[in-house]
Amino acid sequence: MTQTNQAAPAAKDARPPRPAAPHRIHRAWFVAAVTFVTIIGAAAFRSLPGLLIDPLNAEFGWSRGTIGAAVSINLVLYGLTAPFAAALMDRFGIRRVVAIALTVIAVGSGLTVWMTAAWQLLLCWGLLVGLGSGSMALAFAATVTNRWFTERKGLVTGILTAASASGQLIFLPLLSWIVDEHEWRPAAVTVALAALAVVPFVWLLLRDHPADVGQKPYGAKEFVPKPEPVRGAARRTLTVLFSAARTGPFWLLAGTFAICGASTNGLVQTHFVPAAHDHGMPITAAASLLAVVGVFDVVGTIASGWFTDRFEPRRLLAVYYALRGVSLLFLPMLLAPDVHPPMIFFIVFYGLDWVATVPPTLALCRERYGEDSAIVFGWVLASHQVGAALVAFLGGVARDHFGSYDVVWYASGALCAVAALMALVIRRRGPAASAPTAPTAPTVPVTPAAPANA
Repeated sequence: MTQTNQAAPAAKDARPPRPAAPHRIHRAWFVAAVTFVTIIGAAAFRSLPGLLIDPLNAEFGWSRGTIGAAVSINLVLYGLTAPFAAALMDRFGIRRVVAIALTVIAVGSGLTVWMTAAWQLLLCWGLLVGLGSGSMALAFAATVTNRWFTERKGLVTGILTAASASGQLIFLPLLSWIVDEHEWRPAAVTVALAALAVVPFVWLLLRDHPADVGQKPYGAKEFVPKPEPVRGAARRTLTVLFSAARTGPFWLLAGTFAICGASTNGLVQTHFVPAAHDHGMPITAAASLLAVVGVFDVVGTIASGWFTDRFEPRRLLAVYYALRGVSLLFLPMLLAPDVHPPMIFFIVFYGLDWVATVPPTLALCRERYGEDSAIVFGWVLASHQVGAALVAFLGGVARDHFGSYDVVWYASGALCAVAALMALVIRRRGPAASAPTAPTAPTVPVTPAAPANA
């Protein structure tokens, strides 16, 4: 009897322990992976504008200022749509909003194939692609992160932000080769097909909330029920804006992010390829360098998310903007017909800093604006795109007027220095602000303590 009683526990202990099940990969990581792939597919549209400037100028005779105006409309709508898209995701769900946005991008890009006048470029690439891409902006990544994660938010934000860079890495060499070998129309069709290809992944695999699959958010101690759809998306978006606009940190974050957009999307992404081409560098070589920026952007952004979980975000922002400004001041001296080591060093350096600003900026929004942080970040992102739009347009005008981009590089470097100082001025959160903000949107306009605490 004694041997039998001892053998039973031994046999039982030999089986795999059942408590290992909770250590399976959390569903949140699969949702993050689908979001990553979705943003990659949508990133094709961001890779194309800089490649179209010279071909459209050669075929239609449109000035760089005119083409830059279409890019500016695209960037402004990209920014202004983002906060409303975040509210629409709360109302109608992430899947519906993102699937419709990808379809609009595909339609806008596809219609450019038949354009013959500049106003059609403004309509298709400016209006349609701008509206669709705005709904695929970083507010999408912020909404997914806020709903599915309570831990590792900085890391996840960095990974999802890096998705745009990964898309640039994938599509820039391909699109530049297509433009060089087959002209620009097949490239526009490629962008349209890439956007459409992602729609099934979104509809079948993406879920709006952890409660939809009966799980807790990653890192949460308790189950979080799915909130009721928030009606009045437009009103809520504007209400959150008016509340946040009464706080100083909002304007500092918006100002620094406007300079971020001016020095990345507006300047380098739009004008680096034609600027390098002005110095005799082939378009494919310049586009490949810009793709390399995307390689190191992935590394820099994920690392920035990791740093944001461990260090003070405002100091990270100051360092990022200061280094970016210094690198831009040296760029005019590095442009040449051939790719040489100093240019490669600039590309690596700039790539690491490209959108490293996103995780700390989003962390500051979460810290100060709580449940409304995704919408607040959407408005901060709008300022990012307004800054990008201004430089996309003014950079083309400066090139038409001065015959080079040098003045634009120097001015952007100086602006980055200003952004570094603005980041340091952002006030640290006081003890009174440690309490979370109101959990539901309707309380925002009747909670006067929120701006005061911020």
